[in-house]
Amino acid sequence: MQTDLAAAGPAVHGSIAGARLTIDLGALAANYRALAARSAPAETAAVVKADAYGLGIAHAVPALWSAGCRTFFVAYPAEGLAVRTAAPGARVFVLSGPMNEKAAGIIAGAGLIPVLNTAEDITLWRRAAGGPAALHVDTGMNRLGVSESEAAAFAAENTGDAAIPLTLVMSHLACADDPGHPLNRQQIESFQRVEALFEGIDSSLANSAGIMIGGDFRCTLTRAGIALYGGRAVNAGDNPMLPVVTAEAHILQVRRVPAGGVVGYGAAAKLERDTVVAIAATGYADGYHRSASGAGVPLRGVAAQGACGFLAGKRVPVVGRVSMDLTAFDITDCTKNIVPGDRIELFGANIPLDEVAEAAGTIGYELLTGLGRRYERVYVGGSGG
Repeated sequence: MQTDLAAAGPAVHGSIAGARLTIDLGALAANYRALAARSAPAETAAVVKADAYGLGIAHAVPALWSAGCRTFFVAYPAEGLAVRTAAPGARVFVLSGPMNEKAAGIIAGAGLIPVLNTAEDITLWRRAAGGPAALHVDTGMNRLGVSESEAAAFAAENTGDAAIPLTLVMSHLACADDPGHPLNRQQIESFQRVEALFEGIDSSLANSAGIMIGGDFRCTLTRAGIALYGGRAVNAGDNPMLPVVTAEAHILQVRRVPAGGVVGYGAAAKLERDTVVAIAATGYADGYHRSASGAGVPLRGVAAQGACGFLAGKRVPVVGRVSMDLTAFDITDCTKNIVPGDRIELFGANIPLDEVAEAAGTIGYELLTGLGRRYERVYVGGSGG
């Protein structure tokens, strides 16, 4: 077991932290192997942007490398440099592209591979004589990427001594979390037209959800993201991935509130029964969203149920509003005597990440990447190999 927070800020010792994240590198590695098996015969890359979705590049990348991952995607050059430190032999793509001349020089000097998203990116990288690059083609998402016609023009003119050595052509699926959405078929047909322009060059379309769809979406390289970290990639059905992150908070106080009493800011929760309330050391400053409150937030007018925690074998609901540092849970139905110092699971093996995200009106991605710096981080599972 290892405690560290090097990637996210100064280390927080468990004795002075309000909450703890346990990050299972063995589960991360197992998820990678499962996604690689689904992707075969395509290679599977790991998307480790946003500090490996909040887990920490310095720990996640070596675990993924031990599991057989050799290709990584990041958002920005600084993240690419962190991956290069963690896995010197890795192939690392930078999704933001070269951005500017200085960034292009840093990317080239570190042996990173920029994803060229615009005609300006192509010109900038050619001037930098920076080496291999990937080309991102927009196939209907209308986010980053050159158009089909621009890709065709690049294929025709990228010749001779000034040619950029293209190593990958890629696009991004907008609706793969809904496998039946018609845009999925439109995008793959568009991408197949582009693939034909770059014969012999690797191609990549599938994100985590695209891996779940499988078939032609796999191309020659898939890009595993949220599913690596235990999140749900496809909206319907069971999530086949192992949970990787468990968030727990210290209980600071247990109090008994009589029926008719209120809990928290705005007196938003008025209790209908005599209630035992546990006050836990977590709040929206830690990335436990205020919108996950049991009452007193606009979302509760749409979805009645707020988030739940897990304590002593029981699901226990958030009561009242989540505040900056504190969250109250109704533990009346717990049969075990709960005392300060006990821990309540916020999400993990018993409370799925995506369930808490839905209660807050968001997605697992945002919950993971928004985890605050005040958590103690504990890494288990060794290298994951």
